[in-house]
Amino acid sequence: MYIRFLFIISLLLFVFSTVHAQDTWELRRNEQGITIYSRRLGKLVELRLLCEFDASPEQLTNQLLNIPNYTNWVYGNRRSDIIKRINDHDIIYFTESHLPWPIQDRDLVIELNIMPATESSPLIIQAKSIEGILPPKPHFIRVPYSLATWRISPLPGNKTKLDYTFSLDPGGSIPAWIVNWTIATGPYRSFLKLQDIMKAENKK
Repeated sequence: MYIRFLFIISLLLFVFSTVHAQDTWELRRNEQGITIYSRRLGKLVELRLLCEFDASPEQLTNQLLNIPNYTNWVYGNRRSDIIKRINDHDIIYFTESHLPWPIQDRDLVIELNIMPATESSPLIIQAKSIEGILPPKPHFIRVPYSLATWRISPLPGNKTKLDYTFSLDPGGSIPAWIVNWTIATGPYRSFLKLQDIMKAENKK
């Protein structure tokens, strides 16, 4: 959902393609309750983010399903809208990301699936890129592959634990100078804003 998820978080991770290959998690940031790791998986880059929210799993899920609201918290997100709501657990949507010059903007079509919690598994939200839904748009590079997974677990005191992973092939090429800045900044700012949104919702 990317929030997927969270889409901009994912889009900015394309810059990892310029980092030396690695097969173990590398700590990128640990601040204000948000911990971010990254690693290389062949040509793909994977992100892992751990944090907590002052909200219930249901409240967090509802926020992640509010696709048009991604522009208010996903870093660099310019537009997100639902294409088709298949059922209560399956949604197809698109998102557009404005990236800093000289990087060309990206867009992406995503299918989001909700897998309810069981006795042995937490609530899981998965957002994966799909093809054949929308034609390419002028001035955008269509992201060829992305996969985001949200593992959402309840905590005492009406709080929620999140274990978020994301892998991406951004398509195109990315200059190396933006790597270090985006690794820590994009995901961190996005989830910090999401935490603030959830705190405000919980006070209503």
